Amino acid sequence: MRLSASIYMRRFLKLIINILILSALLFITQKVWAQDWVPVRGGIPFGISGMALINQQSNSLNFLIVHDNKKQNQGRLAIISIKRKKPPEYLPLNWPNNTELPNDLEALTSIPGTKNTSFIALSSSGKAYYIKFEPTNNPISLLKEFKLPTISQGSNFEAFSLQDIDGKLIAVWAHRGEAEQSATIYWGLLDLVQYKIVLTGSSNLKVPFPQGNVRHISDLKIDPAGVVYITSASDPGDDGPFQSAVYIAGSIGFRGNKLVLQQNPQFVPLYRSDYHKIEGMELVPGAEGGLIVGTDDENFGSSVYIVGGE
Repeated sequence: MRLSASIYMRRFLKLIINILILSALLFITQKVWAQDWVPVRGGIPFGISGMALINQQSNSLNFLIVHDNKKQNQGRLAIISIKRKKPPEYLPLNWPNNTELPNDLEALTSIPGTKNTSFIALSSSGKAYYIKFEPTNNPISLLKEFKLPTISQGSNFEAFSLQDIDGKLIAVWAHRGEAEQSATIYWGLLDLVQYKIVLTGSSNLKVPFPQGNVRHISDLKIDPAGVVYITSASDPGDDGPFQSAVYIAGSIGFRGNKLVLQQNPQFVPLYRSDYHKIEGMELVPGAEGGLIVGTDDENFGSSVYIVGGE
């Protein structure tokens, strides 16, 4: 039995209406998702591989960030300003003149007690750069270069953080691991007079998510209570798809005179993303703060997100 032209027309119109409704819903979903993550810059050279707070102002958060670039004409440092309901501002910074450009910077931490004016950036090879920031015509100065202790062959470092615990400067850093290879997390005491880290312990860990092309630790930070936060990320290639998660790896502190990391027996994702490769993280205190993450999304550039923010 053949259907009349009017029935065909009604079904066609119904199909068109359904397509329009679905398209509208997808647009709204994408718009909401886009409001969660805020793009910073597009393209591989602008990925965020480490970040540290400079200051908090009335309506903005200002961060120093590092890029994992390797070519001579590519940037290594920049400032980003995150302002509520406005696109982030991006200001590139020049590496100090007459010094060799670092290769593949993967982590950045402020130095406790310096009011966020001094930082240590770390390359994937384990070379550390002690830098000072001043908002002048030449805001970055390089004070010292030094190496991590006991660098095993094949190490690829993506995380480094400092914290003052019981009046001592604690350093925690990590080899990222990959797929079935565990990450290795190290800890020790930093002597800024001799520019030397005394290694006191290490431990291996794997995260449950992401799976596949996972880097078990892509960044870490320590809070004043000694809680160690880590990010993990999958990287299947320059076009993704990427996944990431945030975990508490454990807590670090002194037992007697010994510095010990109490590692979590189970890893609970505090946050996860199916769209981004998180490689930078910072802990910002206060009502306007939060756990801030930054991405190195390769061909898609970089984005930032305040976990739990609105």
